[in-house]
Amino acid sequence: MSKFNKVFAAFAAGACAIAMSTSAASARDEIRIVGSSTVFPFSTTVAERFGKETDFPTPVIESTGTGGGLKLFCAGIGEEHPDITNASARIKQSQVDDCASNGIKDIVEVKIGYDGIVIANSRESDLLEVTLQDVWLALAKDVPTGTDGETQPNPYMMWSDIRPELPAKKIEVLGPPPTSGTRAAFAEIAMEGGCKTFDWIKDLKSSDGGAYKSLCRTIREDGAYVEAGENDNLIVQKLQASPDAFGVFGFSFLDQNSDALQGALVGGVAPEFEQIASGDYPVSRSLFFYVKKDHVGVIPGIEEYLAAFANDDAWGDEGYLTDKGLIPMGAEERSAVAKTVADLAPLSM
Repeated sequence: MSKFNKVFAAFAAGACAIAMSTSAASARDEIRIVGSSTVFPFSTTVAERFGKETDFPTPVIESTGTGGGLKLFCAGIGEEHPDITNASARIKQSQVDDCASNGIKDIVEVKIGYDGIVIANSRESDLLEVTLQDVWLALAKDVPTGTDGETQPNPYMMWSDIRPELPAKKIEVLGPPPTSGTRAAFAEIAMEGGCKTFDWIKDLKSSDGGAYKSLCRTIREDGAYVEAGENDNLIVQKLQASPDAFGVFGFSFLDQNSDALQGALVGGVAPEFEQIASGDYPVSRSLFFYVKKDHVGVIPGIEEYLAAFANDDAWGDEGYLTDKGLIPMGAEERSAVAKTVADLAPLSM
């Protein structure tokens, strides 16, 4: 075969593959979104308005958890794969690499605002006041013995075992599974935040980062922490039925159920809108969604959906998403993200 024919054959094969991908993607009319249960209420609200106010179908949204959503998102290009995935933790390099291995090279990152992770219980019980150290000691798999450098399996069964000032109640915390972005953020911000209050553990970070991370972020598996699935609404329902239990979930779910639930004070700060927005509440994190650029212009309505979300009417200081519990970014940051959305600028890690 001549050099020209070889080049032409390679070009034809590539064009065929692209055509097949485009044809497959265009077989679906509605936007498909997966991912974080925390971001789910916000994306659902935008999607419902989008379906009513435009000629495009209402996007189909599935709450799969952040990890599950990214796994589905990164599986490939084409109509059988999602267009967008919601995330309550920023995408990891390993997940970007997973996407790339399946042909997904251009991912658009859209930060939508902030959220606090709350430790909540029924209003029928007393309000909990804890430090990050209390939280870590209550939920860590291994804790210090009292001698620097030594740990033991977590012996604390009651909150009052940690400090006499805490409730004389069994430690029972309902929370998300390892695939959840809320779980990852809680481990990084709350658990590690409490862990490193011990000086010898803080020093361990520089000498053995792997051991430090394992000690600080590994949650106990003896029944004190109960994996309650990806559906935060189920945790809310269980707390209403179990007044002595506590639940870990995003602020928006507390905000929507404030008549029945109350959020613990962490470090003396209540999980309230203003405290999270200012950064005073210790357990706060950013929320995102990720867009498969290869699907833009193929699946109808993606650019229009992005414009509807990245709009002050939605995510602004007085936007309708604040009624759902979203903590807005500042005007300057919103403007920068809106430009990323308009330009469909690919993520750079």
